Amino acid sequence: MCHGESGLDGPALPEPTFAPQNCTAVELMAKTLRESAEPVTIVSTGPQTNVALLLNSHPELHSKIARIVIMGGAMGLGNWTPAAEFNIYVDPEAAEIVFQSGIPVVMAGLDVTHKAQIHVEDTERFRAIGNPVSTIVAELLDFFLEYHKDEKWGFVGAPLHDPCTIAWLLKPELFTTVERWVGVETQGKYTQGMTVVDYYYLTGNKPNATVMVDVDRQGFVDLLADRLKFYA
Repeated sequence: MCHGESGLDGPALPEPTFAPQNCTAVELMAKTLRESAEPVTIVSTGPQTNVALLLNSHPELHSKIARIVIMGGAMGLGNWTPAAEFNIYVDPEAAEIVFQSGIPVVMAGLDVTHKAQIHVEDTERFRAIGNPVSTIVAELLDFFLEYHKDEKWGFVGAPLHDPCTIAWLLKPELFTTVERWVGVETQGKYTQGMTVVDYYYLTGNKPNATVMVDVDRQGFVDLLADRLKFYA
């Protein structure tokens, strides 16, 4: 498993001090939207189940959502099936609801996250920062780098998928994006969970997503290092 048995293998993590919320994720998102004076950006780095439930159960709150930034999908190869990326594959119906919602969607798929690779020397740079957070991040990446040494991936390092979403929000100039229509295959025998990106405008559908296609890797690493220093 790429993240180990615990989902966060590598460091010895302390016991959590943050108490669970007394409501569901959907209820918490709805409450946040209602109480916000400004439109809110939703960042979703897993399956789109909760976001889709929010959209279906609270249509009156759609106008309070500025955009939905997701880590998921791919224009090319999948990483869970030959055609599909994991986050989309496990709940393709939810992902399709999000993409067709009419709310601006920003997609950080494998096309960009596989280019946002952390190398061994980057991990050592994070470790040298020397605060507890940077140390834990380095130890998490030690495990992740070891997993991605498998030659099947063809990687120099290990891809940092989820951080691309926040990095784009903080410093969008690091990323190359295209505006395209994206649909999700929910019925295919071999392609269920595939994000179908109309790159050449063949469907005639109006673009519904900003799709990340490239990243300044060194700038991405520098941004991560700079942010980790804040925890000193």
